[in-house]
Amino acid sequence: MYEAVASRRSVCGFTDRPVPREVLERVLSAAARTSSAPDFQPRRVYVLTERPLAELEKLVGERDAAGDPWGDSGCTPYPAAPKPPYHERGSALGAPAVLFCYVDRGLGPAQWSDVGMYLQTVMLLLRAEGLHSCTRMAWAKYHRTVAEVLSPPDELALFCGLSIGFEDATVSDGRTGRVAHDATVTVVDAMDLVRRVRAPAEVMGSTEAAEAAATRSTSALRSADVGALDPGGRHAYCGRRVPRVVARLNDVLVGRIRRIMSQVGLPP
Repeated sequence: MYEAVASRRSVCGFTDRPVPREVLERVLSAAARTSSAPDFQPRRVYVLTERPLAELEKLVGERDAAGDPWGDSGCTPYPAAPKPPYHERGSALGAPAVLFCYVDRGLGPAQWSDVGMYLQTVMLLLRAEGLHSCTRMAWAKYHRTVAEVLSPPDELALFCGLSIGFEDATVSDGRTGRVAHDATVTVVDAMDLVRRVRAPAEVMGSTEAAEAAATRSTSALRSADVGALDPGGRHAYCGRRVPRVVARLNDVLVGRIRRIMSQVGLPP
């Protein structure tokens, strides 16, 4: 799984080698297990290959050359003008197979996220089969042309297309980088909460500062039974007087450490 995630990328060029139908069916059958809330399974998928796909690409090319306006399917693919840093994270965009993913027009953004999880599952399973892919949201703008070939029910909106095939190594993929892990991920554990409460007091040298920090952390500390605190209660910690909630957190941590030490045969 880690290898599939690491090797997945948006491939810009594919060979003419056909994608076996049995492989596509195996991937899509497995991807049906993707989570959705509350198990709506909101996607509707069509896969085009060979002559039908060539006919669709010909239609799109003719209409694009004629200057026909794109139509909005109801699933707006991108903001009109992405703000930083998102406008800097774009990527470049034929393929022997294209998966068209639809969603019911009556469903909202929450179900769109379910569709996204489904597509990610499909892309990772494709890597397990030695295939690559590329999501192409612009297909939603050609939804009327696509509908001429697929004839989907009126209640469905085209979410995106997913190009599928074997990579053409002679085509530069313009692979983009990824932002640093800590730029998008924040991990909060028990010790982090203790540090948040203590830090202002250590900087300002006052019990009042520690109390203010504890108040800011109340929502994150509900599981510690903050409501039962005595506003006037104090516990000594590292030579300072801090709110009882910190002492309770410390008691929990000490208890866990003692249990671990006991399990490995160390004295308490």
